[in-house]
Amino acid sequence: MVNSFDEWSRLKEVVVGSPIHYDTQDLELSFKVFFHDVAYSSFCYPYYQSNENGGSKDKSVSQENYQSSQTFATHTLKKQYLEELNEDVEELVSTLQQLDVKVHRPIPLTRSIRFETPYWKADCIPALNIRDQAIIMGNEILETPPQVRARYFENDLLKPIFYKYFEQGAKWTNMPKPIMTDRSFDTSYISGQNVPAIQEVYPQNESEFDIGYEIMFDAAQCIRFGKDILINVATKNHYLAYQWLQRHFEGKFNFHLLYQFADNHIDSIILPLKPGKLLLRNPQFFDRLPEPLKKWDIIYPPEPTENIFPTYDDDDLILTTKYIDLNVLSVDEDKIIVNSLFPELIKTLEKHGFTAIPVQHRHRRIFGGGFHCFTLDTVREGSLEDYFS
Repeated sequence: MVNSFDEWSRLKEVVVGSPIHYDTQDLELSFKVFFHDVAYSSFCYPYYQSNENGGSKDKSVSQENYQSSQTFATHTLKKQYLEELNEDVEELVSTLQQLDVKVHRPIPLTRSIRFETPYWKADCIPALNIRDQAIIMGNEILETPPQVRARYFENDLLKPIFYKYFEQGAKWTNMPKPIMTDRSFDTSYISGQNVPAIQEVYPQNESEFDIGYEIMFDAAQCIRFGKDILINVATKNHYLAYQWLQRHFEGKFNFHLLYQFADNHIDSIILPLKPGKLLLRNPQFFDRLPEPLKKWDIIYPPEPTENIFPTYDDDDLILTTKYIDLNVLSVDEDKIIVNSLFPELIKTLEKHGFTAIPVQHRHRRIFGGGFHCFTLDTVREGSLEDYFS
């Protein structure tokens, strides 16, 4: 039976994503808007333009020339990265099973699937970062509306698992699916950054199907503390989701709005490890926490350095910040699965009394997620508790 109210209670059942056939990424409007924060970070990924013959060779261009560049439809990922990712995900699965956690897997995406809605086309990607588009709220499976078009049907790969839980008595809700025309996206967050005007960088075409801003929101923008839920809101799309969640749950949970902690996901910024102990990226976020959390024991991780990441080629897309390894997975109030390639974080957690379980994860910056992203904890032993009073 589905039961999960927090991020730290004893883990009994979990879904681990599948990276099979993660071969390409569509470089279209929704993808660029979603990863925009990373694009302009100190670890920015290269931008892409077509060659003179209109072929498929990628060329890196500067931010100054980016406004005039022509983007390709897709970017192909290297086979080596995918093979090594598969090895690392299987090690995660094996580790969880050795810890007596029941592991479920999505349907693997064994072939390329190009799909088309009445409004746009995209290439389906596998259900790898499954934390993004589903969250367990007590005994309810809640599917959230995608922000990237290629992920529109991704949760179909999870439906056999969800149906089994539904048969066991779980509630199952799907938030409203967006149309996702270009004008559906609130780009004010991006326009507020020190970057070229969004209309010049990513032209937003008009469509007869435009209905204004829509609910577009990822579950990884929520962090669960029993009765209290932190929710990051950076755009009007997110705020609509915040309103929907409040109305849907009608006071069952307290939703605490965090304003623009990041462009979207916050589970590599803030994660509770047990009641009273909080992993927080750095002190600049402390004053923006809800008052009850300021009384918790705050654990600041060591600053990541470039040498803990693989060296990539100029044509590789880097999709996460250097803080991605803070995306840890708690097995219970003592044990935490941590990337073995960040030994300084392991030492920090051990210093604070936790048992760190090292698992290798090499290409977390290429595939956009860590252990928390790759998993959906469907059954934990916790209950609806008030940890903020």
